[in-house]
Amino acid sequence: MIELEGLPELVDPVLIAAFEGWNDAGEASSGVLAHLESEWKATPLVELDPEDYYDFQVTRPIVELGDGLSRSIIWPTTRLLVARPPGASRDVVLLRGIEPNMRWRSFCAEIVGLCQELGVEMAVLLGALLNDSPHTRPVPIVGSVSDPGLARALNLELTKYEGPTGIVGVLQHSLGLASIRTVALWASVPHYVAQPPNPKATLALLRRVEDMLDIPMPYGELAEEARAWEHGVDELASQDSEVADYVRELEERKDAAELPEASGDAIAAEFERYLRRRDRGTDG
Repeated sequence: MIELEGLPELVDPVLIAAFEGWNDAGEASSGVLAHLESEWKATPLVELDPEDYYDFQVTRPIVELGDGLSRSIIWPTTRLLVARPPGASRDVVLLRGIEPNMRWRSFCAEIVGLCQELGVEMAVLLGALLNDSPHTRPVPIVGSVSDPGLARALNLELTKYEGPTGIVGVLQHSLGLASIRTVALWASVPHYVAQPPNPKATLALLRRVEDMLDIPMPYGELAEEARAWEHGVDELASQDSEVADYVRELEERKDAAELPEASGDAIAAEFERYLRRRDRGTDG
């Protein structure tokens, strides 16, 4: 276990976590952590020893040039950082990592132990998956929770997925066993435009986290980047009639399945988010 001596006293900390790899279609979920780390200027806390969890022939270290001459090695690992968001009354612990290659149970046990040492009582885990959702519509967000009461309180659509899982699913289970309330949010990324980045899906996850935690999130340039991304995909689709026809089919299917009350809920949620951000004086 990593020593935690010298850590600051955290105030009602909540964990936000994402992992690169299988759980991260379009790098949408890891994009949230990278964005928050940069915008909040998060302070590093601890780093897991990569020797214990990574096969370096599968997840290779990276060589970087420092001054054009000296070389340094960047090892694949999982890091915890902390930030106090502007306008928030609590600390946020950011867990940003790469899905480990081995010893998942030990990996999760170490993270659970760190959360307990830091006083984390709630965790939000982020993921993204490939789906047949059209890029022209709002990004679907589904989730899973550690207890049913959370789903009702958060008005969260629960996933009915059964099958192989990644480290997000295993960590959620481990945190739940440790009585840490946990929500996993999954964004649907169009499978026909899977290459990263996907700022539209990253923004959708960030907005859902903001709604859930009632902590003002810094959107920065994400909204503009999301519009530019959608416009770029529109341009690509218009150049291929088969892709354009397929997108229209997905749109029709999505619109037919969309219940009027669901659309009304989405509009209401967006309006409530706008009012909260206006009252705080944050960007929109």
